[in-house]
Amino acid sequence: MKAYFIRRLLLVIPTLLGITLLVFTVSRFAPGGPYENALLEAAAGGADDKGGDGKNENLSEDQKENLEEQYGLDKSLIHAYAQWLGVLPKENFITKTEYGGDSISKRYDRDTEARFILRKSDRLASAIISRGEETYEMVSFKYLDGAGDPAADGWSIRLESPDDRKARWAKREGRLIDACPKEYDFRVVAYQKSFSGLLQGNLGRSYLYGDTVWSLIVDRIPISLYLGILSTLIIYATCIPLGIFKAIKHQSGADNLSSILIFIGYAIPGYALGALLVVFLGARAKLFPIFGLTSENFAELSAFGKVVDLAHHTVLPLSCYVVSGFAFLTMMMKNNLMENLSSDYVRTAMAKGVTFRKAVTGHAFRNSFIPIATGLGSLITLFIGGSMLIEKVFDIPGFGLLQFQAVTGKDIPVVMGTLTISAFLMLIGNILSDFIVALVDPRIKFN
Repeated sequence: MKAYFIRRLLLVIPTLLGITLLVFTVSRFAPGGPYENALLEAAAGGADDKGGDGKNENLSEDQKENLEEQYGLDKSLIHAYAQWLGVLPKENFITKTEYGGDSISKRYDRDTEARFILRKSDRLASAIISRGEETYEMVSFKYLDGAGDPAADGWSIRLESPDDRKARWAKREGRLIDACPKEYDFRVVAYQKSFSGLLQGNLGRSYLYGDTVWSLIVDRIPISLYLGILSTLIIYATCIPLGIFKAIKHQSGADNLSSILIFIGYAIPGYALGALLVVFLGARAKLFPIFGLTSENFAELSAFGKVVDLAHHTVLPLSCYVVSGFAFLTMMMKNNLMENLSSDYVRTAMAKGVTFRKAVTGHAFRNSFIPIATGLGSLITLFIGGSMLIEKVFDIPGFGLLQFQAVTGKDIPVVMGTLTISAFLMLIGNILSDFIVALVDPRIKFN
């Protein structure tokens, strides 16, 4: 069985790579991304300034290239994904200058000097490029003050031909290279390389909030963890005893009445119930707060006051969390227990003098709990992930609301970061479920 769990753990890596690559691909080609939004905002600004439609005339080609580099659109899909993983280095502090024109560079026979101020260090550097009839290469790259070496400081350099720049224009505009209306000069690009991706613990920076993705996730997880653990404890502590009671009192008045109530709760989605509770118990009756988990003056309250305030804010969202889980878990417990109570081994035990209470608790219950145990591992996803829609209804700044806002705002780094964590927890939860089942039922052997 140890070999089975080792294989399952090893399969987590390729599965997670497949999930993240699929979502990365969709996010790259989906319309309305951050690059398109930046162009639309620039077009709207141009329309306001000029009284026309704008059409992005107020964005220069250099600005468009900077946006592409910021969002990783200047690289191919696989290259950009590898950079996000941290397998390939990213280019930082990109500095560009053209060469080839007498007004920009100074010629020495067939060599050309390109001078530029390196970003971050603000030092003047010089690159000497040797050009033949069909080829060109860099001869030297140095600081003009003679102190130090750019390469030793982590600077790299590449040369771009007019054809390279035309190809980039055609890709950006979605047109043929021959349709490019502009003639380009050669260009030298200096940059610093660094491995900064998932493997290095860097998920990027949010476009919407400006903070790192990790800091946003760390701030939101405790909130979802609080609601997830609390709702799970309430659901299991209530539904398992209720399911046992319903199995023992099958077709009684209490069984029928409880079935009606839990199926009514099951039929109402949590977010829909939340909207009703906010309107009737919050806005109209003013019995409970309608948003957030704490009051504005929470920091000024005493320790007991903080507990009361938190509990007061928790009642409505917690009700939405638990309502849909009651029916499924209760009926599963009831049906499993009734099936086991009618089994031969239970009847045999009772025939040998075992009391009905002992037959239920000592024999039937453990076997009835096995199907429920298969879902215990997946609870880890609920603990961390929370519920997008319920957190949205009550404006609770948890992990679920962060995911919702990232998707609606096309905040790709946050989407990728939250998805990676959710997918990883889901895969670990599935393995944990198998482990729990093996603990509950020793007869189960995984090969």
